[in-house]
Order: sequence, then structure tokens, then C-alpha cells
Amino acid sequence: MDKELTNNFIDQLKEVMNFVIFNVSGTKFTLITLIYIIIASSFLIFLSKRITRLLENKLLATAIAEKGTRSAIVTIIRYAILLLGFFFIFKTAGFDLGAFSWMLGALGVGLGFGLQNITSNFISGIIILFERPIKIGDRIQVGDISGDVTSISMRSTTIVTNDNISIIVPNSKFINDNVINWSHNDRRIRVHYPVSVSYKEDPEKVKEIVLNIANNHPDVLKNPEPAFWFVEYGDNSLNFELVVWTSTYIQKPVVLKSHLYYIIFKEFAKHNIEIPFPQRDIHIRSGLHNSENDASHHEKGLQE
Repeated sequence: MDKELTNNFIDQLKEVMNFVIFNVSGTKFTLITLIYIIIASSFLIFLSKRITRLLENKLLATAIAEKGTRSAIVTIIRYAILLLGFFFIFKTAGFDLGAFSWMLGALGVGLGFGLQNITSNFISGIIILFERPIKIGDRIQVGDISGDVTSISMRSTTIVTNDNISIIVPNSKFINDNVINWSHNDRRIRVHYPVSVSYKEDPEKVKEIVLNIANNHPDVLKNPEPAFWFVEYGDNSLNFELVVWTSTYIQKPVVLKSHLYYIIFKEFAKHNIEIPFPQRDIHIRSGLHNSENDASHHEKGLQE
């Protein structure tokens, strides 16, 4: 009796597992096929991540020092593994991929009309990975967004701002718009900080003090060396510009500016160098008083 129940259960299970969900050009898509595709796809995604992580952290880490280059290579390899893997999974599941040509045609039309932005971002992602106008670790500015590139995918790029806010930017933005890459060639940038003093101060003395501060700051590069430019004669001040190079404050040049300004203010006070402030001369004309006198004389004339 138990054996008969077991056989019945097995027969029912086989019947359920072989239930045809749909049929495509003679290819039967059954429940067991669906389970196979789900399990095989999950294993493929897991395996692709493990392989690419091993490549990036072990094999490519010793051959390629730059993280951005390694990431680009690994991303391309991952998508290649997924593409070939899914092709193999559907082939072993018994599907004739040629039978899906009509679906591919419909998908092409859909991509052309309804998925233009996704297609554009996908192609832009491929261009970015191969041409590499930006890479992971770069300090960039696109539009009003400024931050560090932390990841590049096929559709979008993640930028983290100084406030630790992640911004997801479509890849087409980097192809169609102007992009400022502060660290495209190397990890050095030049920054300009305005400095103003009173007209009574000696420009040479001011230059000596400010350049001494810049040269002694640990985060200011000595090569190229700092410069102190005389910019203009302002309305109330002599205006200069401190020009320094840094490789440690690429992400936060305003912090370096703050450090230097604190020291400059302290040194100017020590040497009695005056920092000017805007001044305006205001002249008030007594128009109302004159108008009242004119009205009084006019009234007096009428009475006479």
C-alpha cells in the first residue's frame, strides 16, 4: 500500500513538473525547465561575481596597479561570462534560440522607440569602459554635481559628494555634456585662493609672508612650487591670488583653503598687516527741507 502511494506521488510529481507552461515553436517550457533556469541563473550570477572578484583582487591586482583600469576590465569580463552563461543555460534547457528571432525583432523595435534612454546609457557605458574618460577614483564635476567616482556600471555611474551623498548619474551625461576631470592625468590639482590687503601695505612683504606659509604647509606640493600673483588694484584693496598645487586635497580644496587662511590671518596680525573691508561714502542731500521752503514761499505769494 505504501509502495503504491509512493508511486502515485512520484507520478503526480512528474506530471506537475512536466506541466507545459507555454510552447514556443515546438519547444515546451515546463515547470521543471523554469526551476532549472532559476537555479542555473542564480548559480551563474554567484559564480560570475566570485570569478571577477578573484580576478580583481588576486590576479589583476599584481599586474595592474590602477584600480579604475582593473574595475573596467573586470566589468567587461563579468558581462561576457553572464552573456555566454545565459546562452548556455537556455540552450541546455532545450530552447532553440532561433525560434526567438521574432522576439528579438520586437525587442529591437522596443529599444528603438520605448527604450531610447536605456539604450543610450548602455552604449555610453561601453564607451566609458573602453575609452575611459572617467574611471573609479577620479574627482569629477558634471553640471552642478561634483564628487568622486565610486562605481561604473553599464547604465549609470555613482558619484559620492563631499557630504557622503551618492548620486546616480546616467552614463549618457558623461558623453553628451562637458565633464571636468580633476584627476584624469594624475592626482594633482592647482587651486587659486584670493588674498587682499590694504593699500598701505608693501606687496613684497605680503608675498614673502604668504609664500612662506604655503611652502611650509605639508599638503602643498613643493614641485610645482606655489606662486603669489598680483591680480589688480581693487576699490579698497590690493588684490592677490595664492596659487598652490596639492595631491591630498583633491576632494576637499575648500578645507585646504581654510587651513591656509587661518595661518595667513594669524601671520598678518603678527606683522600688523591690515586686511581691508568694503567702504562706501554716503552723501545725504536735504531735498525735503528745500521742498518745504519752496511750498511756503509759493503759499505766501498767493496770499499777497
